[in-house]
Amino acid sequence: MRFADYFANVGRKPVYSFEVFPPKTDKAYANLKEILPELIELKPAYMTVTYGAMGTTQERTLEIAALIKRQFKLETASHLTCVGSSRAQLDAILENLQRNEIHNIVALRGDPPKGEESFTPPPDGLAHANELVAHIRGWCERTGNPRFGIAVAGYPEKHLEAPDAAADLRNLKRKVETGAEAVITQLFYDNADYFRFVEAARGAGIAQPIVPGLMPIQSGKQIQRITSMCGSKIPAPLLKDLQAAGDDDARCTEIGIAWCAAQARELVAGGAPGIHFYVLNKAAHMREIMRQL
Repeated sequence: MRFADYFANVGRKPVYSFEVFPPKTDKAYANLKEILPELIELKPAYMTVTYGAMGTTQERTLEIAALIKRQFKLETASHLTCVGSSRAQLDAILENLQRNEIHNIVALRGDPPKGEESFTPPPDGLAHANELVAHIRGWCERTGNPRFGIAVAGYPEKHLEAPDAAADLRNLKRKVETGAEAVITQLFYDNADYFRFVEAARGAGIAQPIVPGLMPIQSGKQIQRITSMCGSKIPAPLLKDLQAAGDDDARCTEIGIAWCAAQARELVAGGAPGIHFYVLNKAAHMREIMRQL
């Protein structure tokens, strides 16, 4: 199945999906392999695997996606970015994905490599996610391979580099007009931001499913670091609870589970097509969240 297939039926059950990342060490990779069966037991519709740019964890992205597909018979999506790859290298990656029967791609521009303040396209590479979407579509047409399902990123609180929300929305429209079938959002903790974003997107003529991305909080320090990197805000009531928990990660996890489950219930009730959970390669908190849902 491809992204469009999951969201094709109006009135269907919400589509729940998980994202994992490729570990950098062999020990962490072995741990992920132990965690995967626990995540699969929670019956996500599909799983996505993030992508390490500039050669870091790229091979493991495909390895993990193929493992999930082959061993657990679950559809997977590989992330793919513009960072560090020429058009020819992107073509080789697409060929490898097809060979491993990975039918879906999350197409992203990607962050600047570590140590660089702005994104610079690699030699004979691509500069924007809409160019990557077009390249993927064009490769399938040129080679006669089956088309990929393509999802792209959306930003309820605006991408950090966008001058304003209107410009950010124009960027999103370019991506979906080029051929993306679904939008998966950046993490956020205030549902009002998602609903405003969807309303603005529909007003701009974007009809594709917009799937909210949620990251359950497991550590106060961790989430403050992550939100500072992506520009997401922590609502005052949530921040107050996290500050009261301090360095007690177990309490922070309890707070995160309750907030995430409440977010998910409200989003689905408000018309969201499903939820994409950034699970951070852990399963215990997701068992409780899915139980509540």
